[in-house]
This record gives sequence, structure tokens and C-alpha cells, in this order.
Amino acid sequence: MKATPTTPETSARMARIRQRGTKIETIVATVLRDLGVRYRKNVKKLPGSPDFANNTRRWAIFVNGCFWHHHAGCWKATVPKSNRKFWITKFHDNQRRDARNVARLRREGYRVIIIWECQEGRIRNKLAKVLESRGVDSG
Repeated sequence: MKATPTTPETSARMARIRQRGTKIETIVATVLRDLGVRYRKNVKKLPGSPDFANNTRRWAIFVNGCFWHHHAGCWKATVPKSNRKFWITKFHDNQRRDARNVARLRREGYRVIIIWECQEGRIRNKLAKVLESRGVDSG
């Protein structure tokens, strides 16, 4: 996919977007610690480099931004008006890559949890329900 020229303002705005250490990632890390769950961050040896993972218990968590991963039905998953074709292709490619990585992890026996940026208020309940009900180690 060929990148198209952008305005300096757009380029500067996009450069300020964080990839790691986002607010939502910090919240997930806090919740995992509160639950007493052990994890590693940004595990590069696993498909898709999950944001959080436990190889022993075979689970992986991806913390996805609603815009970049184009969360279906989410108000944050907008398509910019300029360069629309580029963005639609980019979002589609991101979603295909995400699906491939999730499928590979599941084939390797991992449970995969996806936390969306817009789920900030429901993270604790979601993680507690998924991790504690499956006997994930807590210490």
C-alpha cells in the first residue's frame, strides 16, 4: 500500500499518537495486577506481539484502539474524509492482520482476549470474568 502525501498538520497530529503505554493499556495492566495475574508485556515471540500474555497459562490480550483497528459499530471508528480510499484499505488490512494473528494464537492453544479502547469502564469486569472463570494463575 503506497502512502500518499499529507499536510504537515496531519502528519504532526498522527505522529503524536502513542503506540505503547496508552491510557487503556495502563488501565489493563492495573486491573491485571489487581487480579493478581502474572503477565509479560508486548510479547514479540507470539503472533501479533500481544500487549499482555502468559505463556504458561496460554492466554493473550490485545488492547486495540478503536480508530486504528476499526472497531465495528464504535463511534471512534471513523474514516477520515480526506484520502478515504487509503484509509479504508489500511483499516481492512489491519483487520485482516489482526484476524490472522488471533487465529494463529488460537491454533497454538492460546485464549485470546481483545480489549477495545471504548471499553474503558468495563475492563475490570471483562477481565475478571474471563481470567478468573478459566482458572488463570493468580500468584
